[in-house]
Amino acid sequence: MTVTTTDQPAGATAKRRLAKILSTLRTTAPAMKVELDHRTPWELLVATILSAQCTDQRVNQVTPDLFRRYHKPSDYATADPTELEALIRPTGFFKTKAKHLIHCAKVVSERFHGKVPDTMEALTTLPGVGRKTANVLLGNAFEKPAIVVDTHVKRVAGRLHLTRHTDPEKIERDLQHLLPADQWTEGSQRLLLHGRYICLARTPKCRHCPIYVDCRWEGKTAR
Repeated sequence: MTVTTTDQPAGATAKRRLAKILSTLRTTAPAMKVELDHRTPWELLVATILSAQCTDQRVNQVTPDLFRRYHKPSDYATADPTELEALIRPTGFFKTKAKHLIHCAKVVSERFHGKVPDTMEALTTLPGVGRKTANVLLGNAFEKPAIVVDTHVKRVAGRLHLTRHTDPEKIERDLQHLLPADQWTEGSQRLLLHGRYICLARTPKCRHCPIYVDCRWEGKTAR
């Protein structure tokens, strides 16, 4: 797979820095998996749609009842909107999310014969599915190289000077350039979890940061 990009941080140096950072994160936090509970690609797609503007923990509180009520895309496609909205209300923006789930389920049922597609091109034709959601599916449901760029990855990559960009797609390309394809999914997930639990937006836990010495963020607090 060939990836081209421009305006990169210094290539070889940045690659070595990121390799060292990920090696440290593997040592300090060996577990690495998407934190949305699911059993199938469809359930992961549903959970990821619900996670917009909502924590994974809250989504995981909602999905057990949701998955007991609706099993397959065809169940969601014919769901009563009011009933579906009630089940997903705690995740916020429940009316919009219910519409996305119903419309997405109809497309999966009718165009893809009830199976979640496994390519970026097909996934991003689904209602409510952008590159971030598609990459979650590709990396975690289909074990294909994929870099998820959410708010956490965007923040951490910027603070670590791994990118000069703020546009998620450009950040994705920068990280693709810095990592071997077989590390895309793991690497971006580790950056995501580091941002979620350590490198917080407002009050980063710099005193507990395992990659403090490799961090070039001007705003980090002194130890």
